[in-house]
Amino acid sequence: MKTMNTIKKLLALLLTLVLLCAVTVSSAEGEKKSFRIGICNFVDDASLNQIIANIRARLFEIEGVEFDIREENCNLDFSVMEQIISNFIVDDVDLLVGVATPVAGKMQTMTEDNRIPVVFAAVSDPLGSNFVESLEAPGANMTGTSDYLDTNAIMNLIFAANPEADSIALLYNTAEDASTAPIAAAKEFLTAKGVKYKEYPATNINEVSQAVDAIIADEMDAVFTPSDNTIMAAEFSIYEKLADAKIPHYAGADSFALNGAFVGYGVDYAELGRETANLIVEILVNGKDPAVTPVRLFDNGTATINTETCAAIGFDYDEIAKVFEPFCMAIKPITTAESFDDLGK
Repeated sequence: MKTMNTIKKLLALLLTLVLLCAVTVSSAEGEKKSFRIGICNFVDDASLNQIIANIRARLFEIEGVEFDIREENCNLDFSVMEQIISNFIVDDVDLLVGVATPVAGKMQTMTEDNRIPVVFAAVSDPLGSNFVESLEAPGANMTGTSDYLDTNAIMNLIFAANPEADSIALLYNTAEDASTAPIAAAKEFLTAKGVKYKEYPATNINEVSQAVDAIIADEMDAVFTPSDNTIMAAEFSIYEKLADAKIPHYAGADSFALNGAFVGYGVDYAELGRETANLIVEILVNGKDPAVTPVRLFDNGTATINTETCAAIGFDYDEIAKVFEPFCMAIKPITTAESFDDLGK
């Protein structure tokens, strides 16, 4: 009888332990996963802000997971950028997001030892910047989204609007890696076409304004700017001068057109932001390794035309849209504003 009672007690104890384990497992499964993310933006401009807004929106759609998003903006200051990234690392973030090429480059350097995952956004040339070994297999702790620009497509728009154009201004910041490949492509295109071009480098907003004054004085037929963040930051302050001079400005993002440029041609930055967030989820939630997670590219087929600037230059929007049609997958009108939020977008 004593043996039987002992066995019953042992069975009861075992059952209790099983129930406790089940409760513990159930409780653990019911807990939300939580991740800390550090986002550093390069500059306050419409395109990059749109990326971050859509990263946030997409991450907040993920059920059962909490994201503690810490966002900072270095506003073109590299010493501030380094301090921001350093603070993120000290705060033990689970993942870093570098918005634009310079930020991604600094994050790459500062995570070589600790191997914190890095997801970059809007890096125009990940291969040329030596961020990845290949687009399909990045090879280290970085992957992300690219806003690669089809420069020849923009050149085609310039000459579709003005077949007689024979002097093109190249307005960009020589210090921005994102501008290097598109400017080289523009030179190659124009040289092959036998069209003169002149470079107008600018490293800050004041120099951009001075460069625009020189472009107007030189009576250039059109201006090309790639997805250059320095020029983007100055666009709202220069577009009227170019429009008054009847000089169309063609640039590598829809945010340029939002801020007054004649045409912005390039990727959908809202979509780019959401896909950047999807990569974050794949790495943090699904456990994917950035080294084998392909960089995501986007279609560059949308031309955004500022209808107000179009009229100021002397073009008819409907006629220009028809002329551009063979060279674009889509054409969108836009009016001048400081941010997409101002348009209700």
